[in-house]
Amino acid sequence: MEIMASVGSDMYSLAEKLFPICRSITGEGVRQSLRILQEYIPLEIHEVPSGTPVFDWTVPPEWNIRDAWIKGPNGETIVDFKCNNLHILQYSIPIHQVFELEDLKKHLFTLPDQPDLIPYRTSYYQQNWGFCLAHHELQRLSEGSYEVYIDASLEEGSLTYGELYLPGESTQEVLLSAHICHPSLANDNLSGISLLTFLAQCMLGQKNRYSYRFLFIPGTIGSITWLALNEPKVQNIQHGLVASLLGDAGGFTYKRSRRGDAEIDKVAEYVLKHSGHPYQVFDFFPYGYDERQFCSPGFNLPVGNLTRSPFGGYPEYHTSGDNLQLIQAQYLNDSFDIYHQIIKILEHNNYYKNLNPKCEPQLGKRGLYDAIGGDSDQKKLQMAMLWILNFSDGNYSLLDISERAELPFYLILKMSKVLIEYELIA
Repeated sequence: MEIMASVGSDMYSLAEKLFPICRSITGEGVRQSLRILQEYIPLEIHEVPSGTPVFDWTVPPEWNIRDAWIKGPNGETIVDFKCNNLHILQYSIPIHQVFELEDLKKHLFTLPDQPDLIPYRTSYYQQNWGFCLAHHELQRLSEGSYEVYIDASLEEGSLTYGELYLPGESTQEVLLSAHICHPSLANDNLSGISLLTFLAQCMLGQKNRYSYRFLFIPGTIGSITWLALNEPKVQNIQHGLVASLLGDAGGFTYKRSRRGDAEIDKVAEYVLKHSGHPYQVFDFFPYGYDERQFCSPGFNLPVGNLTRSPFGGYPEYHTSGDNLQLIQAQYLNDSFDIYHQIIKILEHNNYYKNLNPKCEPQLGKRGLYDAIGGDSDQKKLQMAMLWILNFSDGNYSLLDISERAELPFYLILKMSKVLIEYELIA
């Protein structure tokens, strides 16, 4: 699995392509976005009918919007959905009516503390309508009559999600998930969508130890729906990451799985510790992204959340400031590299047993010192050899040994292959 030199730029280009589309938890925007992803990877698109019971939830009606605007007393357009799809309150019901300013304001959403930005707001499960706009625009509105028009539909349809399953040597799975329900928000979450798309593309055709399942799902209701309809598959999930907020300039943030000490937690923290990037690690908490569904007590899956800036942790979060100027190709590339390294370690983090466990085997007569002679890391490899032999009792993984020995994982991995070849571990 080789890293493509231009992956950051390619990820950014995909984000640019997806940015104008108005996505929600259902509707044509999601389908259009998933069809674009199919140009990159062989994604399977699933449709789950409205009204389908999924645990304590029900798949909602499908929402689609075609146009929405407000016209002022002089007939001028005050707010236009076609100029920025954040202007509409997600899941707004259709309406065409005239309101006085006082009544209209009950349906207008702004950010007084960030007066130049348009907020992102939703009303998925309670019928309402509304518009979002910059606070300074609200302050300019004068008394009078305002014509409100929302051309939207809320009717029986389906919830749409994308899935790609890459079978490996084992049926044990790595789950990688990104939410696709947000409209024109670049970091949240076109960055996660783009990263997983190119990670999947990179792994296509590779021989992998694990099987990999990539999910592109609407937030919350999407993961609940997938879990409800695929419960028998859940037992195969051994590791998982929810990908979001990966294109901004912030340092990396890892939120541990509910278990806290799962292998994915150890691997993610190891990679971040040795990445050279600033990072922080949090214990699990029951809000955020879809990790809270995968880690709910009835499943308790080993799924963490790896971001750059944390959930809600940057000023542009859920506003029009989360645009294509906020994310950069280099930051996307660095995020891709972190995910790639995590996958690489998961693939090779095996447990071995010493086949000659009673005292040290005689290494000289086997030519093992000659096997690493001339290597620039010769002394470290010799130490790695001794550490592997001593701790290969089936209870320590290669990563465990790497951290105990304070030696780089790549050296432990390199030496383990030599010891396998010489039939000293298996």
